[in-house]
Amino acid sequence: AMRGASDVSELREGARQIRELAARLLGQGIGARQLTELISHLNDVLTERLVQLCADEQGLDLQRAAWLAFGSEGRGEQTIATDQDNGLVFESDDAERDRPAWLAFARSVNEALDACGYPLCKGNVMASNPACCLSTAEWCTRFDRWIEQGSPEDLLNASIYFDFRPLAGNRSLVEPMRELVARRAAHVPRFIKQMADNALRNQAPLDWLGSISTQDVDGREMVDLKMQGTAIFVDVARLYALAHGVSATNTRRRFEAIAVALNAEPQESEGWSGAFEFLQMLRLQVQLRPPGGTVAPAANPNLVEPAALNDIDRRVLKECFRVLRRLRQRMEMDYQR
Repeated sequence: AMRGASDVSELREGARQIRELAARLLGQGIGARQLTELISHLNDVLTERLVQLCADEQGLDLQRAAWLAFGSEGRGEQTIATDQDNGLVFESDDAERDRPAWLAFARSVNEALDACGYPLCKGNVMASNPACCLSTAEWCTRFDRWIEQGSPEDLLNASIYFDFRPLAGNRSLVEPMRELVARRAAHVPRFIKQMADNALRNQAPLDWLGSISTQDVDGREMVDLKMQGTAIFVDVARLYALAHGVSATNTRRRFEAIAVALNAEPQESEGWSGAFEFLQMLRLQVQLRPPGGTVAPAANPNLVEPAALNDIDRRVLKECFRVLRRLRQRMEMDYQR
């Protein structure tokens, strides 16, 4: 239905059905990896159709550009509560001349995605931002500068933008960007060390006794499953992937690749993926649970109240954080000795 949609209203209905389908599949016990990959795939289909509709409306040739996904969509790990993280790469021998047309196109896509329930990015990481609407050469120059300079802002940009993936248009335009990141980052030890230092700023929410540390939110003791859990796994997987020239963007596939490079025992590396996916599952449950359940505050759809979990889930949650703590310790040994 989404592939054959003729306007934004039909795609808005498709987005609503994606969320309904995700809730049903979660209730049937579908695993987190399969569910987030399915959500990401369906969001890809919706976005690709929107991009094509807007390009047709404005008379633009998508063989001269590619729509990019960053962040969780770029990794194929999208949950339900998510905003937009996207960009555009276009083919041009005069980027300043061609950029205005592509920016107008990108703005129409961003606004249409917002109408479909994918909020505009508060940080303006969107294709309608001139900094995210660049030619292939400009993107490569920008990525190379981030790797070479490694300022705090550059490191933040790398953590957002380096998980990129083309969704629509001419995908060959993206290949030089991927090749540059895989090649250059691994050969700039200072950049890798800075990325490691950045990733190590966040810790697993465990106290010195090994119990889950919580924060008071509106009188409830909560844990942020994203910032204190999945985001740290993502950061570690990205770091090792960049350090070893791994081109994959998906966290599980990165863990599988770096396990070989690090000579990690199967039970250890499988624990990384298993813990990450359990945290993803809890996030989905919080985001999709119907009103009346123990839901996270609306301001943060990634908060969970450990005391409200059943005994098994609470014990598994604690073990996931232990896995995360051991993974961070490995990173400390590798990059802070």
